[in-house]
Amino acid sequence: MVKIINSLSVCYAVAIATFKEWSVYRTHTLVSVFAGPVYFAVQYFIWTAVYSTHSELGGMDLESVIRYFGAIALIGYITMDFADWNLSMLIRTGKFLTFSLRPVHHRFFALSQKIGHRILGFTLEFIPCVLIFHFIFNVNMIPDYILWTVLSVALAFLINFYFNYIIGMVSFWFVEAGALRQVISLLSGVLSGVLIPLTFFPQWVQKIQFFLPFQYTVFVPAMVFTGNFTPRLILYQAIAAIIIYIISEIVYRRAMIRFNDVGA
Repeated sequence: MVKIINSLSVCYAVAIATFKEWSVYRTHTLVSVFAGPVYFAVQYFIWTAVYSTHSELGGMDLESVIRYFGAIALIGYITMDFADWNLSMLIRTGKFLTFSLRPVHHRFFALSQKIGHRILGFTLEFIPCVLIFHFIFNVNMIPDYILWTVLSVALAFLINFYFNYIIGMVSFWFVEAGALRQVISLLSGVLSGVLIPLTFFPQWVQKIQFFLPFQYTVFVPAMVFTGNFTPRLILYQAIAAIIIYIISEIVYRRAMIRFNDVGA
């Protein structure tokens, strides 16, 4: 119990420090507010044109698709993560050594940083974007099931972080992991549901996606947001989060062995 309390205290302190640090650059954050509405506007006009000759596609009508892409834009402000880039930079520059000497696990430290950073994003990006969707696009972006949505987005938050952290740890074996990050980013854009709802894909592709982490970071929370889900879907998402965490722990331990073997 004491260990848990201490961990929560560290998480809170790091999150608050990160929140304050990034608050200094709030102008940069406010500029990113327009990224969500621009993405949504493009999708809005594209799918409105597509549905002009169809009443339903992939089991979704026009209203469902519009809310789906609105949900993706909003969820992106909560789950956005750059743990892979940050960890890769620390390893490449040798600054990771300073973190290895600290009593706090770097992965936990990075997660705490992300929490603080995304709290700021919720305040300066998420809320304004909701207002823009409501008053400019006249789209209802209130989740159908708020508690289920919060749980699903939280799981997506963790999956995205731990998956990106695993990608970042590749830098322990390769000096530059930029190419891998680009490939993963491309796959994620296609297989996560950012570009097109996964229900539009053939059944055999959907079956493959079930075993990949991408859909659990975007498609699943977006479907929960719009109310098109079953509790079993969130169960699968929770299982995916546990598996990703276990893999990250295994890779981290192997990375630390390599890190120490090279004389760090």
